[in-house]
Amino acid sequence: MTRSAGSRRFVGSMIALVLACTAVSATASSPAAAGGDSNVPTPGQVSSSTVDDLHKLIDSHQLVELRTTYNGTYGASLLFEADKLSYYVALFHGKEFWRVIQTESSDDAESIYRTFASQTQQLAQVDLDTIRLEAGKKFAEHMVALNEQHLQNLQQDANYQQQQARQVAAQQQQAQQQTASLTADLRSTNNQLDAVKQQIHALETQQTNPALVLPTPEAAPVAPVPEPATPPTSAPSTASQASASPASSSP
Repeated sequence: MTRSAGSRRFVGSMIALVLACTAVSATASSPAAAGGDSNVPTPGQVSSSTVDDLHKLIDSHQLVELRTTYNGTYGASLLFEADKLSYYVALFHGKEFWRVIQTESSDDAESIYRTFASQTQQLAQVDLDTIRLEAGKKFAEHMVALNEQHLQNLQQDANYQQQQARQVAAQQQQAQQQTASLTADLRSTNNQLDAVKQQIHALETQQTNPALVLPTPEAAPVAPVPEPATPPTSAPSTASQASASPASSSP
């Protein structure tokens, strides 16, 4: 993010960063001690007094912020001291200045600022990647939790459906057995109904017949004739004796 010179104000965060810095060593503010970057032009010699001057100028509101670039925790600012037509280019990280260069050439100041801004982009790439990766990891963990919950819900639904299916199958089997029993009972009842209807029809036919039908009388049973008894062989002599005795006893 680059701010134009028309803003004419300091960045509040920049002041807070400077106030938090109590001191910066000469080696930290020197372009050679900061890493010896050959791409950074050094028209003005940077010393510890340059950083001190920058602190004082910021505290006294004597600098105008022309441009500021932020990339992650790194930043570059181009500041202008209008009273002396002097420029300050600062590279900072977090709450501390890393590199500060002072020059009176606007072209050099713009070149240094573009170099610092490019360096902030390169330096912040790791931080930006870390931020993206952490966010991606957090999002992935969140999605894993959501999908695990969804899977658990599906498993519960599947278990419930299987339980219901078993209950329905048992009910179906029981209903089929009951249906078979009812079918047999209905068949038996229909047969019984047909037999009763046939009897009713036969009786109705008999009752509506005008012809007089008498029942055939049954023949009386014939008593068997008894056979004559055969007298014993000694009977005649006895009888003759019985018949002769009165005759002999008469006068």
